[in-house]
Amino acid sequence: MTEIMIQTENNKKRIALIENGKLIEYYEEDKEYRRREGNIYIGIVKDIINGMQSAFVDIGTGKNSFIHLKDILPKIDETKGRQEENKTISKTIRPNQKLLVQVKKDSNEKKGARVSTHINLPSKYIALLPNTEIITVSQKIEKEEEQERLIQLVKENLSEGNGAIIRTSAQGKEKEIIEDIKKVEEKWSHIIQTSISPDLKEPKLLYKSENIVEKMLIDLAGNAIEKITVNDKNMKKEIEDLKAQNQEYSQLKIEMKEKQNLLDIYDLKKQIEKMQNRKIWLKCGGFITIDKTEALTAIDVNTGKYTGNQNLEQTVYKVNSEATIEIAKQLRLRDIGGIVIIDYIDMKNEENKEKIEHLLKEELKKDRSKTQVEGFTKLDLMELTRKHICSHKD
Repeated sequence: MTEIMIQTENNKKRIALIENGKLIEYYEEDKEYRRREGNIYIGIVKDIINGMQSAFVDIGTGKNSFIHLKDILPKIDETKGRQEENKTISKTIRPNQKLLVQVKKDSNEKKGARVSTHINLPSKYIALLPNTEIITVSQKIEKEEEQERLIQLVKENLSEGNGAIIRTSAQGKEKEIIEDIKKVEEKWSHIIQTSISPDLKEPKLLYKSENIVEKMLIDLAGNAIEKITVNDKNMKKEIEDLKAQNQEYSQLKIEMKEKQNLLDIYDLKKQIEKMQNRKIWLKCGGFITIDKTEALTAIDVNTGKYTGNQNLEQTVYKVNSEATIEIAKQLRLRDIGGIVIIDYIDMKNEENKEKIEHLLKEELKKDRSKTQVEGFTKLDLMELTRKHICSHKD
């Protein structure tokens, strides 16, 4: 059974996604902290920085946000990036110009938010990409025939000038996707109409992105989540309102346990403590260590207490295999984003390396976040990237 538990105490919410009693995702949310990632604003261009091909944009949140030229010019391909040749920031935008932008990375104590004019408006079965012709399908939908069917269906029902990313939840659906497209395009139309209003003189929030729980329900669409347990009356009402607005959540059970600490269920406190450790032991006796730096996350694999009973290559492969499964689990559990470098124990057998890479890709399919495995580098380090589910206060 997949369920969500939301423990509310003082000014903090602890949100746990649980599968058969095992913690698979965990988030903490302060009531005072305003998450802005995904929000859409009408902003006002302030300072242009020619040397960096970028500018500062006032979106009305205190600190000016930062935008780069590549995030203003039209996307030409989801994978190849944007056309930048012979373009300069000063010829693309001007001071005091109104700009419709979306927050891609939240602000922190040192920096303002990073914003882009490339809007991604998420819905249940697609993410709308306005002002593009890009239609792509989730890599987790592997059957070529289904990919082609979905692309054709979305192409036939999207308005001209809109693109989309087709989500994994769209698999096998048709009528639901068509309704979803109408719904999200209406939302976008409302945002556009508001943004071009002549009365709009100051920066303004036009669309607020979904909160953590809403995002979970959207990403894990259908009947994946069976129950939500809360300990707070206001939170219970929020979930009930959300359920009432969405027919697809009709089977969702909402349970109230006001006098109980929900983190005592399934021994969640212990599971949360364990996920905060630098060192994680594997069943075989090996272990991994996880170290986060400003630039990347480094994961080291060690044999530890495991000596094996076969040859060295098989011993190493056994530890690396267990480590791969645990690493995929920890990336999701800790919501690790950005560049990740894995230093596996050296394998001489090329076939074993290929097996490890394949296993990593398969395990990462369980992650609802976008991941990209780049493979082993010349230094025999595994390189991959992962997108945060939720922004972090750095």
